[in-house]
Amino acid sequence: MEFKVLAVGDVVGNPGMERIRCSLRYWKRKVNADFVVVNGENASVVGITPDQAEDILNAGADVITMGNHTFGKREIVPYLDDVPQILRPANYAPQAPGRGYGVFDSKCGPVAVIDLIGRCNMDYGPDNPFLMIEKILKEQVAKIVLVELHAEATSEKLAMGYMLDGRVSALWGTHTHVPTADAQVLPGGTGYVTDLGMTGPRNSVLGIRPDLSIAKFRGDLTGRYQWAGGPTKMEAVLFTIDSNTGHCLKVERVDLKDEDTAQR
Repeated sequence: MEFKVLAVGDVVGNPGMERIRCSLRYWKRKVNADFVVVNGENASVVGITPDQAEDILNAGADVITMGNHTFGKREIVPYLDDVPQILRPANYAPQAPGRGYGVFDSKCGPVAVIDLIGRCNMDYGPDNPFLMIEKILKEQVAKIVLVELHAEATSEKLAMGYMLDGRVSALWGTHTHVPTADAQVLPGGTGYVTDLGMTGPRNSVLGIRPDLSIAKFRGDLTGRYQWAGGPTKMEAVLFTIDSNTGHCLKVERVDLKDEDTAQR
């Protein structure tokens, strides 16, 4: 039986949240997705609140993943402990609140979702994700295993993809907010894409007002980052998985723009 997983790129600010609220459930039906994973760490630009997490889950997400801004909003800390559907990177320090992976029910049986964070150019040193994933996989019995690597370096993501090829169903990257054109099934049967992209303002610099980013790179005095206005987008990738073998059969981009929903 085919099992379709929709992985949605980083949700940025109020525009990204509104796109999720208005479109996720519709898009889930349109592509016949059985399971949805959404990266939510930028819902408040830096971090996510419990209310935002609830909105993403109510909109149709089965799991929310996080990254380097996991604790940007401290009110999320008790929520991470209480709600298994939201994951922070598994290679954070073991005393960090929350959990880094979980096993969830689906029409095709248990689905394991593992959240990791990279170390290259990330300005701090979590545990080695390559060693952490080995420990986690030893404990997994689910046939379908999904991995997100929240990382800056494309080489780190690709290396992880090839290391896990044939051992997990799909691996995708997040964090850069820029979609990559390398959606593919690796030789061993693992679905892969270096970066999903983002959900939020289309005319922006990674979701932020362009003038604010330009000012920063010019060396001007800048204020606090603010999300951009205007049209929005939702960038996502659909993985079609053979539930009997756990291998990926197909990987395709299913990006959504405002005009795509105008005729609903």
